[in-house]
Amino acid sequence: MIPPAAAPPGGSARHLPPGTSFDPTAGGAGTLPRSWARQFARGPARPALADERGTALDYRALDTASRRAAGRLHAAGLRAGDRVLLSASASLPLAVAHVACLRLGLVAVPANTAYRAPELAHLIDDARPRAAIVDDAARADALRSADPAIRVLSPALALPDADPPPLDASAPSAPALIGYTSGTTGRPKGAVLSHANLLASVESLRLAWRWTPDDRLVLALPLFHMHGLGVGLHGTLHAGAFALLLPQFEPAAVLRAIERSRATLFFGVPTMYHRLVAADAAREMRGLRLCVSGSAALPPDLHSAFERASGQRILERYGMTETVMLVSNPIDGERRPGSVGVPLPGVELRLAGAPAEIQVRGPNVFAGYWQRPDADAASFTADGWFRTGDLGEIDADGYLRIAGRAKELIISGGYNVYPREVEEAVRAHPAIADVAVVGTPSAEWGEVVTAYVEGKAPPDLADLRRFLADRLAPYKQPRIVHAVEALPRNALGKVQKHRLRDGAVTPEG
Repeated sequence: MIPPAAAPPGGSARHLPPGTSFDPTAGGAGTLPRSWARQFARGPARPALADERGTALDYRALDTASRRAAGRLHAAGLRAGDRVLLSASASLPLAVAHVACLRLGLVAVPANTAYRAPELAHLIDDARPRAAIVDDAARADALRSADPAIRVLSPALALPDADPPPLDASAPSAPALIGYTSGTTGRPKGAVLSHANLLASVESLRLAWRWTPDDRLVLALPLFHMHGLGVGLHGTLHAGAFALLLPQFEPAAVLRAIERSRATLFFGVPTMYHRLVAADAAREMRGLRLCVSGSAALPPDLHSAFERASGQRILERYGMTETVMLVSNPIDGERRPGSVGVPLPGVELRLAGAPAEIQVRGPNVFAGYWQRPDADAASFTADGWFRTGDLGEIDADGYLRIAGRAKELIISGGYNVYPREVEEAVRAHPAIADVAVVGTPSAEWGEVVTAYVEGKAPPDLADLRRFLADRLAPYKQPRIVHAVEALPRNALGKVQKHRLRDGAVTPEG
């Protein structure tokens, strides 16, 4: 057996400002809500959040609004530990509702707004939320169909006002958020993140990225994704900074928001940076202090193209739903294209096995999945390290490069797509005998979902996407379809997906 190789010692220290040290409790706050309460008291008149229409909340108003929301939720019968599903476009009401949930001790269950009825039904069946906060009538109907007893609310929480109980009282070890991800079986499982996990991660980022109350973030990422929620929103409020929320990404809207807010920060996924370059919008981002990319690998040529256009050298980082952030290129030091950098403060990282799997531990790493001891046993080593399932290489300077994925995960536009889930939906088409799904490299999307299908008269791409419209979120649906006479298989009948990715099988037609 090849012994694990740890990242060189001192990697985390490279992120720390001179004379500082990392305290995962953030000076004794212990939880995100208590950290936020400090900001409510320290800078009540500082701007906190705004939207593209110009509606804004300072920290005093955010405290008041989240207290009101917490009082309404409590009066509706929700108690600490109850799960609440949140699935809505980014907005001030959604942000306030999320803050209220965590302050009240409720467990947030973010859900992609693109999920269809079967995907939502699984979350309802698994997490058993008592309430759901959504902004779409069809999504509300799907939730009620899955569980007639669930209380479905809009982000505005149109409920009677009532005094809240004592807030910000959750223990650091109490669950704060269940982030759903998927394993090799394709069945989504919930990663239970504690209040301490969420706080440790944003405190690490506050130090590493020099995040201060003077920073102003343009946040065009969704608030159901760890990048937008666990980094963008949580980090902004922990630092006492400001974020302008956009309901969707559009280059012109981003530029307007940067100008109006005098932004210093922009967080995005590679697809966003690709579109900013293509729209000739990157040059307008020269005045920013920091641009961060994550959720998928940033192609080195895109890294260079954005720098040429904007003067900004993108900072790439690496994280997971189960851990929030793990590794980052440094603020002060080389930001290497093709590398995600060195471990963040508090994070220990090692490579184990052959091929070398990335394994991690630290105060930001979750303790296990929601009611899935089988998944926990497979995901943690005997000595307590979390197995990320990603493969990596560490160079002589301690920089980590993601070499691939041990599992067959596809990351398209920053979203995780699990081939087995897509394959099961595609196989339901009456004209398809069998299918194999892989990722195809794409300059715009990182990877696109590609289906190789067997069948006497398989559907074309448009017909297949129409068939899948009510079965899969659009980002999970194939963007490329190849009809093949037969999928490549080994002697045991298992499909050899590497031959599809390598182009060893010629599509028909």
